[in-house]
Order: sequence, then structure tokens, then C-alpha cells
Amino acid sequence: MEGKTCLGVILSLSPSKDRYCALSFNVSFTYVFVILICAAGAHMSEAQVELNQWLKTLETAQPLAHKLFAPSPETQKKDGYFHTLREICQQPLTWTATADLLSRNMARLQAALGDVKSIVLTGSGSSEYVGDCVRLELQNRLGIPVSVVGGGTLVAHGSNAIPPVRPALMVSIARSGDSPESFAALSLFLNSDPQIRHLVITCNEKGRLAAAASPNVTVLMLDDSTNDRSLVMTSSFTNLVLAARSLAYTAAPEKYKSTCQALSQIASHVLLHDFGKLAAIAETPFRRAVFLADSNRYGAAREGALKMLEATGGRVATMSETYLGFRHGPMSFAHSDALIVCFLSSDPSLRAFERDLLHELEQKELGMAKVVVGEKIPADLLREGDVAIECPGMQSVGDHGAPVIDVLVAQLLAFFRSQHEGLHPDAPSDGVINRVVQNFQMHFRSASQ
Repeated sequence: MEGKTCLGVILSLSPSKDRYCALSFNVSFTYVFVILICAAGAHMSEAQVELNQWLKTLETAQPLAHKLFAPSPETQKKDGYFHTLREICQQPLTWTATADLLSRNMARLQAALGDVKSIVLTGSGSSEYVGDCVRLELQNRLGIPVSVVGGGTLVAHGSNAIPPVRPALMVSIARSGDSPESFAALSLFLNSDPQIRHLVITCNEKGRLAAAASPNVTVLMLDDSTNDRSLVMTSSFTNLVLAARSLAYTAAPEKYKSTCQALSQIASHVLLHDFGKLAAIAETPFRRAVFLADSNRYGAAREGALKMLEATGGRVATMSETYLGFRHGPMSFAHSDALIVCFLSSDPSLRAFERDLLHELEQKELGMAKVVVGEKIPADLLREGDVAIECPGMQSVGDHGAPVIDVLVAQLLAFFRSQHEGLHPDAPSDGVINRVVQNFQMHFRSASQ
């Protein structure tokens, strides 16, 4: 696509257009009202004012938050956490803004879906896990096959890597849109398979994927505030999940918005009530972390494991697994220095399987401690030293909505552990990995292969 004039549909929420809509949080007995200005020409400073008001509320509720936000921005940057902490904490605000953007453009998304008979969700690293978080819901609500294929797999194997069902929609998901394999995969399929139309969901208006708009490519641009400046993906990840979920709600935009609003309220509750609690367990002497989840929440488990690995520069070994899959070998990872992070399903059948596995871990005395995330967490799942992250409203949004809450918890654990390890959360790897993967040579298959 380079060197060509590209015209297409770009959906954007930028300072020059409608910015945000009114948002209110109902958190336990505390009501936090955040008024976000709805007006053409709203300035970035207005959004910043609202973010600052929300952070002040968080500081009032959580002494540790006050301790972290009290130093000057320059000091926070010097200590290496300025971007990551804000990008984690801003998520309740950004989620409703993303919901507003998507709900105003459901007709265009419906046109992108058209008469497709299959969907391929693709991305690299965390962006691939976004697809894992939404695949089942899209497949169930749209009634067509939906698969998740990593960008590297598409580049390495071409059309052999995706189902042969056409016409198809390929959804390319990316924070920066500049990862070499992401752009290469889009270019490859644009040139080789005209029966595939493309939707790009990205946070970076200056990225290569954002510039790929053409008659066969629709570009969905999220607000620049979701384009994390930190090395690790935080608010970009959860907003990309919510944006991708919108494909299942093109005929029900109000339901989509109300679900995002409910998720925003749950996230606010977690931040206001569990910020310090998660910091405390992140400083306990675990050297391994296991993330357990079922169905689409397994995508959140994969992302949680990656966040802890990235944020600690590999000092904490991590893995993710399903509850049923954990018995088949991975349980050997649950040494006495392992933190077990359990995303507990709202589905009664799934929760029964999960409870059985957690009781088995207790009987075998495996793991150091657990962090259990869910609503109405049974007391018999907790022992001394365990932490329950109770999320009122989680059952109402169901397991399809829960991944963004799970990931928020994982992000906080990773952030605090990174600090405990003496690292800088904004850039914890000393150059081993980069915010955007550096360019590398592509080796495409020939048509005969």
C-alpha cells in the first residue's frame, strides 16, 4: 500500500470532533461524577482536567495512590512510572469514551461486516490476545466462524493459516500499527485475496496501519489517549478489546454502551477499593505467577501473564492456563513460590469446575497464595494470605465482559511488582524489548508453496 493514494473510511474521536459524553460512576456508597464535555472543538486540556479530578478522587480513597501521584510529573518520570500509572488508572474514563465512539458508528461497522461468512482477528503479542478476549462472543452473537491468528503466523503461512470460508473480514488490531508483521500481513492479504475485506482497529493515527485506508480497508481510530506511551500495553489493550467487541452489537448499540458503562463502574470500584491491597500482595516473595481462566477470559489470563513478565523484565516467571488444562502437566509449575491469580467465572457450570481445581490445589498444598477475581467469591476458596478482589456487577456483564476487569487487576499487580523489583514500569526491560518491535526482514512464501 505504500506509495499509493489511499481513500477509505476512518472513524475517529479526536480533539477536533465530539470528544466525550457525560459519565458517572456509582462506586459502593461513594458517587463520583465526572462530566466530560460534549462539544465540537473540545480541547485536550478539558479531558486532562477530568482525568485530574478522577485521580484526586482515587488519591482520597487510597493513600498509596496519593503517595505515587503527589510528586511532580518530572519526579514521576525520573522514577519511571509516570505514564504507566496514569494509563492504568484512566481506563474507566476511556472505556465510556470508546463506547460512545463505537456506538455512533455502528452503521459503518455493520457495512464492514456486510455479508461476511467468517472473521479472522489478528494482531501481535498483546494485540493477538485482544482477539482471544472477544472471539467467542463474536462467534456466538454473529453466528459465523471467528478465529484468532497471530500476525506472525499470517506472514509465515499466508492463506494456509486461515479458514477457507469467503467472503471474510480480517480485523487487524494494534496499538501503534507499526509492528512489522502487522502491516506485512495486511499488505499480503490485500494483494493475494480480494474476497477478504479488512477492518483496522488502532490507537495511533500516525501508524502504518492507520494509513492503509482504501476501498477494501476500514480504519477505526481510537482516541490518542489510549495510545499508551509506556512500553507495556495497558489502556490500549482494554480499549481495543471493547472496540473489537462492538462488532457483536451493531444492531444493539444501546446495550453495548450500557455494558461499557457497567464495566467502567466495576473498574472504578476495583481502583478505589483494591489499589493498596494489590500493591501489598505484589510485594510478597513470589517468584512465579500463574494466571488461570476459562473461555474468553483465558485471553485475559494470557495478557496477565505477559504483563507480569514484561513489567518485571523476566524476573518473575509466568504462565497462563485454563482451569481444566492446569491438571495436564502445568500444575507442576505451582511451586511454593508461586502466586496463583484466579479469574473466577460467573457461569455456574464453569465455576463448579474452577472451585474443584482450587480445592485440589489446597489439598496438595500448591502455590504460595492466591488472588481471586470475581463476584460473590466463596469464602471456602480463600486461605490465610489469599486476596479476594470482589467485583460488584461482574455477574451482570458476564464472562464476555469480564476480561477488561481481569486485565486491570493483572496490570496493577505487574505495575507494583515492577516497582518492588526496583525497575521502572514505563521501561522495565533495559532495551531488551521495545514499545514497537523493530523492523526485520519478511520472508514470504511463493505462490507454489
